[in-house]
Amino acid sequence: MLLKSTTRHIRIFAAEIDRDGELVPSNQVLTLDVDPDNEFNWNEDALQKIYRKFDELVEASSGVDLTDYNLRRIGSDLEHYLRSLLQKGEISYNLSARVTNYSMGLPQLAVDQK
Repeated sequence: MLLKSTTRHIRIFAAEIDRDGELVPSNQVLTLDVDPDNEFNWNEDALQKIYRKFDELVEASSGVDLTDYNLRRIGSDLEHYLRSLLQKGEISYNLSARVTNYSMGLPQLAVDQK
């Protein structure tokens, strides 16, 4: 059975990707899919922050059983971390995305100070 955690912007699978691009269940490997719908504009630094945070969360969970609950907890923590990157302005909404629903809150607009 394939264990997975799926949030709006973070997908984690207890699986490896084979040569054909298919997921193969694994108890040893976690695969991370960030922003599968391209809702955000990413730069390499922000994306690496997500990957480092993922590694930290996985490391903090080492030694515990690989369960649906544990994967959902990691996914939820990453979703909150992604929101913090948006709020700090390190990523932004992709206004050319298929759907713009502002799922992490309305975009911040610069206020003209007079």
